[in-house]
Amino acid sequence: CGWEIRDSYCFRVTRDAEIEIAEDEAEDLLREIAEQTRVRNWGADAVRLEVDAAMPAGLRQLLMRSLGLEPDDVYAHRRPMNLHDFLTLLKLDLRHLKDPPFTTRIPPEFQGDSSHVFQMLRSRDVLVHHPFDSFSNTVVKLLRTAAEDAAVVAIKIILYRTGGDSPVIEALKTAAMNGKSVTAVVELKARFDEENNIVWARQLEHAGVHVVYGVLGLKVHAKAMMIVRREEGSLRTYVHIGTGNYNQTTARIYTDFGYFTARPQVGQDIAQLFNVLTANARHVQTETVVLAPEHLGTHLLSLLNDVTEASANGKRCRISAKLNALVDPDIIRMLYRASMAGVQIRLVVRGICCLRPGIEGISDNIEVRSIVGRFLEHSRMIIIEHESERRVFLSSADWMPRNFYRRVELLFQVPDSTIADELSQVFEVYWRDTVKARILQPDGKRTRPDLSNGAPLLSAQHYFLDRIRRTTT
Repeated sequence: CGWEIRDSYCFRVTRDAEIEIAEDEAEDLLREIAEQTRVRNWGADAVRLEVDAAMPAGLRQLLMRSLGLEPDDVYAHRRPMNLHDFLTLLKLDLRHLKDPPFTTRIPPEFQGDSSHVFQMLRSRDVLVHHPFDSFSNTVVKLLRTAAEDAAVVAIKIILYRTGGDSPVIEALKTAAMNGKSVTAVVELKARFDEENNIVWARQLEHAGVHVVYGVLGLKVHAKAMMIVRREEGSLRTYVHIGTGNYNQTTARIYTDFGYFTARPQVGQDIAQLFNVLTANARHVQTETVVLAPEHLGTHLLSLLNDVTEASANGKRCRISAKLNALVDPDIIRMLYRASMAGVQIRLVVRGICCLRPGIEGISDNIEVRSIVGRFLEHSRMIIIEHESERRVFLSSADWMPRNFYRRVELLFQVPDSTIADELSQVFEVYWRDTVKARILQPDGKRTRPDLSNGAPLLSAQHYFLDRIRRTTT
């Protein structure tokens, strides 16, 4: 056609995927989100431009003008633009280059016939650590058992991302068709899962499930389920609290904790959470859980402040936490204060961390590590140690303003001392990782752990895999 191609360069455009909805004005939230998702698929405003580092300045300027971007929105790389393309390589039959397959562990409490599950949970709490512990043979098994159990009268669950062909969805549909009162709080605004959530929300409604579409102005990100069962003339509540979604697919590739209990107070507190979500009930103080956006942020600040004051008075104190992100400025300032008061602080933060560790006189008692391995580190836990006292928490929330003030989140203090010990041991394994861990420096760079002192090579994820292999053979 008379054109001569002299050179070529790769570029990648990232567009705004946020769906803006005036929820208080939308007559039908389901229909509005479906429409907004359709519009988004046709493209939205560009927010980032990635280019080949070799691209000439004139061509960069042309793209910037066309997309309405500023120089700060442009990133030059000397690497492939779309790393997701490399997933295609997994389809090659080259098993010697891939991670070996593994079989998840079925905890002893969930082995055998499912009829004993409720009796077992009445006697003790159970912790599971996914993906090393089976999701199908714990969470899904409990749901399926409840769906078929004549004594179960109600099931309530929060669904954020469930994936396709979900056994969780099928169990809820079965329960509803078996005459049980089933309520699902569905977060339609889970980014990039809006269309999937709309599809199975309609399926649930068709099966007779009472579907509640979140909370006005907030995202519901807490992970909780309750099962109400009639026993000996009264009602007993069984609860599952998690750090991850009710998603069988991600449960195989994300690390998360799940906590099962039949403690009456926990059941009352989770029932209160569902009353707030489904009946617009006024939030009342709960004893075993702390909820966002009402109290979680301020409660965490209070916990950190108590440790800071205790350390300033000569007490031995330590804070250990495992998170996905640390961004909240108030929390960061409080951690700096704690460090200056002598509190030893250990943080495993997989993703973004806005705190700067190792600054003399400010954060020299803070060490931050990240672990990126075969599985996506998604679990969240907090350990507060004050002399001989120790409190261990599980949470759905990262330490970010959006989690504290714009989402429904949950912080749960582990009541069982044996499980608290187990969680503390899990954290210690992560902290001793010398293979996949990277240590955050004051300048923002990350370095490998120093092995010159004779520290052994240890991958935390491999350690947990080896442990389940030993228990399943």
